[in-house]
Amino acid sequence: QLQLVESGGGLVQPGGSLRLSCAASGATSRYYTIGWFRQAPGKEREAVLCIDDRGVATDYADSVKGRFAGSRDDAKNTVYLQMIDLKPEDTATYYCAARGRSCASVAAYYGAWGQGTLVTVSS
Repeated sequence: QLQLVESGGGLVQPGGSLRLSCAASGATSRYYTIGWFRQAPGKEREAVLCIDDRGVATDYADSVKGRFAGSRDDAKNTVYLQMIDLKPEDTATYYCAARGRSCASVAAYYGAWGQGTLVTVSS
């Protein structure tokens, strides 16, 4: 069974950068589509972007376009979320999730989830 673990979150100043990692175990992640979601306190979980099994990324959140990018290293069973020019409104817990089909923005369509990693953007 596929298991996902996120890492790389932390406290960063506005304008800073972070790279989140989503490491897969228990199965080969190369056959899975990986979605990145985030949830800020008091808000609903939001789809950020998705990377399909071919490495093609789809952005879902207009607010991150041009600032966030997804990539995957199937040799390491790891998917990445590179974030630049971070803003306070990017503060949230970030989750990666897997599904066996094409990209989707609906969280309920994903079967495996990581535990999340907290990103705090503050001066």
